[in-house]
Amino acid sequence: MNLLFRNLILLILMLAASGLALALRPTQKIADQGPAVDLDTMIPHTFGNWSEEQQNSVQMVDPQQQEMIEKIYTQTLSRVYKDNRDYRIMLAIAYGDDQRDSMQMHYPEVCYPAQGFSLQSKQTGTLTTENGLISVTRILTNLGQRNEPVTYWTTVGDRVFQGSLQKKLAEMRYGLNGKIPDGMLIRVSSIDAEASRAYEMQAQFVDQMLGALTSEHRQKLNGMPGSGHP
Repeated sequence: MNLLFRNLILLILMLAASGLALALRPTQKIADQGPAVDLDTMIPHTFGNWSEEQQNSVQMVDPQQQEMIEKIYTQTLSRVYKDNRDYRIMLAIAYGDDQRDSMQMHYPEVCYPAQGFSLQSKQTGTLTTENGLISVTRILTNLGQRNEPVTYWTTVGDRVFQGSLQKKLAEMRYGLNGKIPDGMLIRVSSIDAEASRAYEMQAQFVDQMLGALTSEHRQKLNGMPGSGHP
C-alpha cells in the first residue's frame, strides 16, 4: 500500500468517525420538553412543621466564584426554615439545564473548605422518605464554634446519582437517546453540635418537603421512576 493511498484511507476513516460523533451528539434538552423549572414556586414556603424564616438569623454557606456558579447553574435557591420548636434547617438547591461533562456541579465538600470550614467526615447513605429512598452524601463540617452537618444529593435528569461514574453513566444513557439532561444539587444543613440529631432533623425536613410537592416536582428532586427516564 503506497503512502498516498494509506493517507486517503486514514482521512476517510477520520471523516467517518467525525460524522458519527456529530450524528450521536445530543441536541434535545430535557429542560425544554416539560414545564419550566422555577425553584421559587416549586418549593413551598411552608410545609409540615416547617415555615420559611423571612429574617434569616444564620449565615448560609454559598459556593464561591459566582461567575463559575452562574455558568454551571441556571437557578439557585437559598432559604432558612424553622419548625415549631425553632430548630432551623438551611436549604440550598442549584439547578442546571445542561449537565454534560463541561458543566460540573460544585459539591459541598468543595465549597465548604473553600470558605474556611474543615471537613470532619464524609459518608454515603440512604435517606428514607414516604416517597421512596434517596441515596445521599453526608458531610460534617466545622468552623470555630460552628458545627454544621450537611446532607445532600444530586440528580441527572430524573436519576439520583452518587459519584462521577454514576453521573457519567446517566449522561451516556440520555446522550444515546439524543437528550441533554438537566440536573440538581439539593443540600440541607443545620448548625448543631450533635450530628446524629441534625441528620435526623434533616431527614424529617426532606420527607415533609417532598410530601408537599406535586408529583412532577417531586420526581425532579427524588429521582423516582417516571416519564423523564430515557
